[in-house]
Amino acid sequence: MSSKQPADSEPLIPPPAQPLDRHEPLPWQRPKPVEDDAGSPARLRAILESPSYCQSDQDVDFLQLEETRGVRLQIDYAKPEMLLKKHGITHTIVVFGSTRINEPAAAQRAVEERRAACAEDPADPERQRRLRIAERILAKSRYYDVAREFGQLVARADRGEHGSHLVVLTGGGPGIMEAANRGAFDAGAKSVGLNIRLPHEQYPNPYITPDLCMRFHYFALRKLHFLLRARALVAFPGGYGTMDELFETLTLVQTRKIRPVPVVLVGREFWQGAFDPDFLVDEGVIDPEDRELFWYAETAEEIWSGIRRWYAVNGESLV
Repeated sequence: MSSKQPADSEPLIPPPAQPLDRHEPLPWQRPKPVEDDAGSPARLRAILESPSYCQSDQDVDFLQLEETRGVRLQIDYAKPEMLLKKHGITHTIVVFGSTRINEPAAAQRAVEERRAACAEDPADPERQRRLRIAERILAKSRYYDVAREFGQLVARADRGEHGSHLVVLTGGGPGIMEAANRGAFDAGAKSVGLNIRLPHEQYPNPYITPDLCMRFHYFALRKLHFLLRARALVAFPGGYGTMDELFETLTLVQTRKIRPVPVVLVGREFWQGAFDPDFLVDEGVIDPEDRELFWYAETAEEIWSGIRRWYAVNGESLV
């Protein structure tokens, strides 16, 4: 067949190349033949097994180095951000509280177990101490039900005609956070859990939407995602972790580093025992107006109606 073609004919267009396949392999697609160099297979194996040959984004050891911390910070932010956007999560109500405050039935069982242990050795002060703590947890277990009911209220608010995409967001752990996620689960709604990588084994609570349960390497990035979409922070009785998030939020609002958001402390008796803002005002270490950055509530309806009133007074929309 002649390679020449008439001047007035259509040019010959070769078919597109296959995306991956070739009729003939390229030279580097085959290892150096052993008949050319008997030692080449061993040397090639050493190269392929060397850490230096591992592609950077697949090299876990490389990604854990101190020098690659910046990359880890970036992807610790990026993955949750992409997932939240994918699921249309635009506004969140952040709920925190103790992982130790479980549902009333479980708290009652713990008390009964501690009482039985004390009956075996009434003189043991450690057993008595553990019983007192279990009884205090039982007294606070009512807040599990409050958090669960509150999760339902938030979930039902997301069923509006325009679709608010307002969801419960927690730290993903057990206790109070489980209760808030569980309330949303009861209502058939999505909810978010932001776990953190810790040295010991842990499990997220089972009521978080599977595609919205995320685990962070850095507390700092987790804190950022807690507040990026937050329309309110609701803090139930809790320990260091709860107080950490509470005081961080209060500081950000106090300094106007973020726009003010409603902050609700659930359980006046607990919180007034945990810290005394009036004392801080009297000591001159905060201003009187800083005392007004939060308020107390006891029931799910009080929390929810207070948040809605806060937005109404400020002339803003909650969603």
